[in-house]
Amino acid sequence: MTDATSGPRTDASISQRLDRLPFTRRHLRVLGGSGIGWALDAMDVGLISFIIAALAVQWSLTPQESSWIASLGFVGMAVGASLGGLLADRFGRRQVFALTLVVYGIATGASALVGGLVALLVLRFFVGLGLGAELPVASTYVSEFAPARMRGRLIVILEAFWAVGWTAAAVIGYFVIPSSGDGWRWAFAIGAIPAGYALIVRWGLPESPRWLERQGRHEDADTVVRQFEASASLSQTASRRVTTRPINVNPAATTAGARLRALWGSEFRRRTASLWLIWFCVNFAYYGAFIWIPTLLVAQGYDLVRSFAFTAIITLAQLPGYAVASWLIEVWGRRATLSVFLIGSAVAAVFFGTATGEGAIIASGMALSFFNLGAWGALYAVSPEMYPTSLRATGTGWAAGVGRIASIAAPLCVPPLLLFGGTGVLFVVFAVFFLVAAGAAWGLVDSRGAALDER
Repeated sequence: MTDATSGPRTDASISQRLDRLPFTRRHLRVLGGSGIGWALDAMDVGLISFIIAALAVQWSLTPQESSWIASLGFVGMAVGASLGGLLADRFGRRQVFALTLVVYGIATGASALVGGLVALLVLRFFVGLGLGAELPVASTYVSEFAPARMRGRLIVILEAFWAVGWTAAAVIGYFVIPSSGDGWRWAFAIGAIPAGYALIVRWGLPESPRWLERQGRHEDADTVVRQFEASASLSQTASRRVTTRPINVNPAATTAGARLRALWGSEFRRRTASLWLIWFCVNFAYYGAFIWIPTLLVAQGYDLVRSFAFTAIITLAQLPGYAVASWLIEVWGRRATLSVFLIGSAVAAVFFGTATGEGAIIASGMALSFFNLGAWGALYAVSPEMYPTSLRATGTGWAAGVGRIASIAAPLCVPPLLLFGGTGVLFVVFAVFFLVAAGAAWGLVDSRGAALDER
């Protein structure tokens, strides 16, 4: 059958059209735009580890008070991750992504004006609220644009922007925070940048066509996909020859309550249990270690500037970790890559906890950074693939929210663990959490090269 204006018709769905595309400039725009937001998030999380070390000296904070600065942010992240996923499945990925940037950007900027611990704790909750919602929504958003054959790699590259942001935090921590008594305030002020960037996200990036189609907005979804097809240098005639076949499968869930119940239904309960366990263990070990590294180094006798310099060097190892993970995830698959990097994290944690001398501290810290952030990249890649479009953001967000419970507990557990057995025992505990997560990875479904579930 032919159409007078568009030629022979084919029956290709939005999913099929997206999966057959090469990597285009529009993919780069989505990846880069989301990645900058991701980097700004990482900068905020990284900055607080340096600010805690500075405020512990300036405000004479106890270890418990320092712990609460980190943990109140993670309480907000737990709430934000859970709500953000539900909102993104209801109102769209792009809208929620922009809103989260506004919330935590404004709260971070306001933190520069606080005069005491209580006000800072309140604002850290709101910072976490925005930050916790943004990360799972952003990974879901990018995964829904990525062609199946490169989806895992692109999500790991998105996660690699975390290293860029954390490196920026290390630079700010080294040059800005020690420069004056108000250096930490200037660091918070720089962290307010995401509030302005949210406008670029809102108006400069497209909504997910998979989400649009699921909402019955087939023409809007088709318009977005046509833009990507045009960016792939397809002729206008070729583009017009493809018509959208609306999805005709029943959604896995259509309401917030149904989405939450579906996560623990017979089809998804094993992957949900495995995913929640991995997120919990990785969050506990990662945030327990990296939030406290600058403070631990100060406690070992290094001054603030030298401690920050060591942390900056250790942070640089994140980038090659992401690079290797982004290659292996499409070669070995999701489960194998994730488990290997988690085992590497466990080994590195033991060495870091027992390291003495500058060389050993930096080398083992770089190994921990390499393996742990490579594991994070693989985890963010696999999480959205576990669920269909109708509950993808909800499933990813709730897994992240459960993980944030561990990130709340981890900074609070560090002081008593240090009193009990010192740095060596502390990092052995982190190693055990990494190993548990490595085992749980094999309960996930490996979707390397497979199309996303469009229900």
